[in-house]
Amino acid sequence: MHHAPPFLASLVIGLAVAFLFGLAARLLRMPPLVGYLVAGVVVGPNTPGVSIDGAFTSTMAEVGVGLLLFGVGLHFRSRDLLAVWRVAVPGATAQVAISTLLGAALAMALPGLGLGPALVFGLTLAIASTAVATRALEERVRLSGEAGRIALGWLVLQDLLVVLGLVLVPAASGGHDGIAGAALLAVAKLASFAALMLVVGRRTLPWGLERVARSGSRELFTLAVVAVALGVAFGASTFFGVSFALGAFFAGVVLGESDLGHQAAAETLPLQRIFAAIFFVSVGMLLDPRSVLDAPLVSLLALAVVLLGTGGGTLLLLVALRVPPATAATVAAALAQIGEFSFVLMELAIGQGILPSALRGPILLGSFGAILLMPLTFRAFAALAARMPDRSRPAHESEERLRAVPHRPEGHAIVVGYGRVGVLVTAALRRHDLPVIVVEDDRQRAGMLRAQGVPVLWGNATQPEMLEAAGVVRARLLIVTLPLAWEARRVVELAQAANPGLAVTVRAHQDAEVDWLRHQDSTGLAVMGEREVALGIADFALQRMGVAAGLAQSTVDALRRRRVADAAAAGLGA
Repeated sequence: MHHAPPFLASLVIGLAVAFLFGLAARLLRMPPLVGYLVAGVVVGPNTPGVSIDGAFTSTMAEVGVGLLLFGVGLHFRSRDLLAVWRVAVPGATAQVAISTLLGAALAMALPGLGLGPALVFGLTLAIASTAVATRALEERVRLSGEAGRIALGWLVLQDLLVVLGLVLVPAASGGHDGIAGAALLAVAKLASFAALMLVVGRRTLPWGLERVARSGSRELFTLAVVAVALGVAFGASTFFGVSFALGAFFAGVVLGESDLGHQAAAETLPLQRIFAAIFFVSVGMLLDPRSVLDAPLVSLLALAVVLLGTGGGTLLLLVALRVPPATAATVAAALAQIGEFSFVLMELAIGQGILPSALRGPILLGSFGAILLMPLTFRAFAALAARMPDRSRPAHESEERLRAVPHRPEGHAIVVGYGRVGVLVTAALRRHDLPVIVVEDDRQRAGMLRAQGVPVLWGNATQPEMLEAAGVVRARLLIVTLPLAWEARRVVELAQAANPGLAVTVRAHQDAEVDWLRHQDSTGLAVMGEREVALGIADFALQRMGVAAGLAQSTVDALRRRRVADAAAAGLGA
């Protein structure tokens, strides 16, 4: 009997259990990630029954976090992050300090822990998970707004602080000289990585992907994007001491500055979702229910530090920094949890003998419990924000929004496909100075349009990210000229799901496609090329044979409304 390799079995079992528990969570009207966490507990080594390989799952989880942060970086511009630095730098620094001191106060109450180990314990309770926060904001459609930009700036600064923490913890045994040297080295490596990405990466990465895109192979482009994301992340971790996830995030930010960003995001999204699920399963696998039962009070207090120190502290600091209370509540609720970096710091401190292994359970419960409670945290913080006075700067929100979206299309037409049909439709719209955006998946053709000053997005419109980038929710008309029927249907379904009032016209090839559009939208228009050619010839023939122009036109209009078979039968009957 053939036995599956352990890694393959772990991957299959992990994904299957994640799906089942994620579906169950969804049916209970809870976020799927709650189901993923429970799935991790079920297949983890600390519960009886089937268990999967923890080391393999952790590796896949790190890949997932890297891809997730790469995707987030693709949607953000460096100017967006710089715009929130005035809030993120003082706010995140103060929040990490507050949470660390609260956690240290809890640890100091335990026997045998000095100030140094207590501060390390506090730091593990102070760093929010970027993967959890971005997923929570994405589910609430807040990731691309002001809350998302503030949260990302906050999380990036937290990640930089924890990188320093990961360097300083093992260096602590070397005395003050060792700590100072390690800190300087860490700062120098971070600065070197940032300079390399801004000076070299900003030019070479888009240039390389541009050449791959011009080859016309979508699979090669997808492979190149994943290789860039994980390659930069691996290089950042190996040579610069930067976290894998942070390296991937900066790779995304650099690529997001180019016009390749939207399609790169669309190509990697399925991988992000799959590996992100594995990440949450890996978090659940770490939890040992017995370790929580051994120290229930400490575990509950650690959870309280996460919710009040990280979440509550963030809310108060943001309001103090004159962020609107509703936005502050959203950011604070998304950050009221801990995750991957806390686990790395925890294991490092336990391995160095700085923290006792008995504190692993309280730290894990602080993460597990905070993530499970996120739906309630969002509601509680929103209710609290509603009672707070709004002392935000009057122009704050509008200025940030304008900076993030400098050219926001409104009431425009979206032309999908710039072939023989699309080129004429676009020319007609531009002749009357009507706003239009073209979505074209041929890289060379898209480059030609951009050189001519035509607003164009390169990418495949069957992916929702491309339609979102084209502003489908604010569009007035969708014109689909794609040659493949299934692609046209997919585009129409995605567009109408995002904007139910959108008018649609489609290039069709068969009567079934015309009937389908009429069923979808009775006010839409489906045009069959062969039929229009036939009707044009028929109109010419009728008039040449002596039929009056008005009568010929009415005949053509009547035939246009009929199926081809019906028209033939009507002609024979006559």
